[in-house]
Amino acid sequence: MSSIGIDAGGTLVKLAYWQDEEIVTTYFPSARFDLVKEWIITRFENPKICMTGGRAKQLEHFLGSENYQYVVEFDATIQGVMYQLKKSELQTQETIITNIGTGTSIHYLNGNFHERLAGTGIGGGTLLGLSKVLIGTDDFSEIVAKSEQGSRKWIDVRVEDIYQHNELPIKGSLTASNFGALLTADANANSSDDYLAGIQGMIGEVISSLSIQAADTKNCTDIIYIGTTLENNEMLQKVIASYTILKDKNPLFLPQHGFSGAIGALLTI
Repeated sequence: MSSIGIDAGGTLVKLAYWQDEEIVTTYFPSARFDLVKEWIITRFENPKICMTGGRAKQLEHFLGSENYQYVVEFDATIQGVMYQLKKSELQTQETIITNIGTGTSIHYLNGNFHERLAGTGIGGGTLLGLSKVLIGTDDFSEIVAKSEQGSRKWIDVRVEDIYQHNELPIKGSLTASNFGALLTADANANSSDDYLAGIQGMIGEVISSLSIQAADTKNCTDIIYIGTTLENNEMLQKVIASYTILKDKNPLFLPQHGFSGAIGALLTI
């Protein structure tokens, strides 16, 4: 019998299933449960399904069945993370796991022990929402592509911009104020690409800063960053990695960033 792991989140429904002894993943917008149902019906006959995520019960009601397994979201995420670490031959006993979904949740893992340390409303929902307000699109692929072409020069204020001709108290290239440069920049100084680059920079810096603080409280070095907001998003990964490394921590990115929950749910069956 076929098996499907489903992580029904606030923005996306992520699915994982076996194909030729490998785990394959896909996703649909959380606003389109009809597409999820159609996808399952056209590809599987009476599959075993394990769900996790905040919208799992809503999806179950839409699918019209109660014959599903459930797993606590972070338990599923941990299973998915450990599976990917092993497959990638990465080893870490003690780590921070930062899950960038619609918002962001930060957890500590040490062997079989785990606990939630912190979180923020800054995440993928922030990226899509602000992009829609500022440039009129919430298409993730378009946002990522355009942000790669943008510059934060006249978006953010850097430390060196404030301490001109003075001794710098910290590294000058660090951001002193996200979007603060807009107060003095020429009205035509920035393009829509620049605004998107600024949003990505702000999100990456906030999330990595909180993750680093969490790592400091536990005296650990490794930080695993996961979540669909990182999928094919090289700019966000670079922002997060550079700041994490600057603070003497080790950033780790898994092959299937956003599907740890769905993979963990699949492995529960």
